Amino acid sequence: MRKTLSLLLFSVLMSLGLTAWGAEKTLNLGVIAELTGDMPAVGASCRNAAEMAVKEINAAGGLQVGKEKMKINLIVEDNAGKADQSAAAAQKLITQDEVLAIVGPNASRYAIPASEIAESSETVLITPWSTNPKTTLDANTNEPKKYVFRACFIDPFQGGVLAKFALENLKAKKVAVLYDVASDYNKGIAEVFKANFEKLGGQIVAFETYTTNDKDFSAQLTKIKDAKPDVVFLPNYYSEVPLQVQQAKRLGLNVPFIGSDSWGSDELLKLGGADMNGYYFSTHYSAENAAPVAKKFITDYEKAYGAKPDDVAALTYDAFGLLFGAIKDAGKADREAIRAALSTLPSYKGVTGDMKFQADSRDPVKSAVILQIKDGKFTYFTNANP
Repeated sequence: MRKTLSLLLFSVLMSLGLTAWGAEKTLNLGVIAELTGDMPAVGASCRNAAEMAVKEINAAGGLQVGKEKMKINLIVEDNAGKADQSAAAAQKLITQDEVLAIVGPNASRYAIPASEIAESSETVLITPWSTNPKTTLDANTNEPKKYVFRACFIDPFQGGVLAKFALENLKAKKVAVLYDVASDYNKGIAEVFKANFEKLGGQIVAFETYTTNDKDFSAQLTKIKDAKPDVVFLPNYYSEVPLQVQQAKRLGLNVPFIGSDSWGSDELLKLGGADMNGYYFSTHYSAENAAPVAKKFITDYEKAYGAKPDDVAALTYDAFGLLFGAIKDAGKADREAIRAALSTLPSYKGVTGDMKFQADSRDPVKSAVILQIKDGKFTYFTNANP
């Protein structure tokens, strides 16, 4: 009889995303990160920041939930840089580990399938880095999903910022674009940039595509060179851009290149070297132009991991800040109560800036920054407000 009651208590606790360790209750929270596959630097940054955020809470005695403090049990899943494994990881965290909420995945092509699982399972998911609108929108109704949020801006904003920057700051009248047509992120931001640049009076002289994992871009880059652009826009991931730039230069295409937040990993600098010097990209924050709350995060991260935190790390830390705040506001370990608390969040001062969610939106209103690559480093250039 005692064994039966214990099993019953365990089942009840797990259904609330809780685990009992002796007299102490622990909240189960999940992370889905790209630890292996095509962008392991993204996954490592996400995991590092998640572990740091949880360690800070646990070191302070736990998270205040109602009248008690509860420790966090972090469960990290690797999606291996695959869409199907992203969905499977979300399913496992929700049904087997019975987490209270999930942070991640990061890339839009992985966050979108995971978000579908979270939404159908009525479990909060906050993606740190997925900027594609589809992540937080219902595919059938085009209405906001109830349980899926993000800590970053979205591509329609970012694409507009970059189009204006190319026209006004770089004085570009003609721009060429090369993007991955098989990736929701790359395709989405390329199309937004094109629409905005043309609306502002610019001309898109080449709009070339490739497919994920392609290595030879010479045919597309030859067409781009022949179109004689003033600037080339590459809304592609840090693992692809250096090769594209290097092949372009070998073909004699020597114009400025600009990019999006997918450039924002130190791996871009390691892979691209001097070939990337002088180019610009939009992103979520700058370590050089950081507010006091961000400076503390940067110092603590460097001490823990021996490297400056990139935008994925900063956004992951903010995603946990949002989640911790929602759990505290909810006052109980309940998925629906947390969703309601996030939905009505008036504002949040994060590492990546101030943010707030507008009514019926899961996308925060926040600013972007433009960084320039100078002497092998990311340097702050300007702010871009919504």
